[in-house]
Amino acid sequence: MLNVCELMSELLKVSDLRIAFHSRGESNEVVHGIDFSIDAGGKTVAILGESGSGKSVTCMSLTRLLPEAPTCTVSGEILFEGKNVLEMDRETIRGVRGNGIAYIFQEASASLNPVFTVGHQIAEAVKLHRADITNVKGRVVELLELVGIRDAAQRYKAYPHEMSGGMQQRVMIAMALACEPKLLVADEPTTALDVTIQAQIMDLLRELRAKLGMSIVLITHNFGIVKGFADEVIVMFRGEIVEQGPVDEVLNNPQHPYTKALIACIPKLGAKQHRLTTIDKEMALD
Repeated sequence: MLNVCELMSELLKVSDLRIAFHSRGESNEVVHGIDFSIDAGGKTVAILGESGSGKSVTCMSLTRLLPEAPTCTVSGEILFEGKNVLEMDRETIRGVRGNGIAYIFQEASASLNPVFTVGHQIAEAVKLHRADITNVKGRVVELLELVGIRDAAQRYKAYPHEMSGGMQQRVMIAMALACEPKLLVADEPTTALDVTIQAQIMDLLRELRAKLGMSIVLITHNFGIVKGFADEVIVMFRGEIVEQGPVDEVLNNPQHPYTKALIACIPKLGAKQHRLTTIDKEMALD
């Protein structure tokens, strides 16, 4: 039985989550009754798995960003600060989006609107969720400085195409932080960035987590960026959680064949590998 302190520290609790898409009289369940939780106060959980494993749809369901019924049905329980997201009315869930849970989506170039300046786009988020802020432009410049963009006052007037991929991703992070969320969902935040910029973005997220005390869900297929960043790891395969636990424990002593296969894909200096490790469905779901 959880004591009072444990209950207070639990920011998000997901129980028996099932997600299904429906089309032309057929149903396809893509997430099969998973359970996990995330603590408040700067904890980081990494959700790993290959494309199609259910990582992103799971996290989009946390604020009901998936299509509504009858196209998509979500069942189970998603408790954010003790309240079930799936039972909230439209106004309440809009308050959770941004203020409670914010997102950084992959490929910032596709997420930013090319016809508006980056300052305008971040300002929209501030105006929508932070009516108490009167100097919106000043707040946007502060956010740009917070994520390490130089000459922030000048960059406020820049269009997305005038920025590099790494700077665009920093803008997306600034936009997510505009509402000071308690939980940040980073969906493949280093996609399409070179290795040096990937490291810079991960360092930035690490610094912001420590400075702001927000918890993070990192969605990735790459075990290589998880060590030293995440506290807990959840490994998903075909809509199921096949392994979860502290990051060092999972990395150093993986129990599931699929987890072992993912770890084996991490390049190692001096190690020669003639072919990639493969895994079939039957082996993975043993």
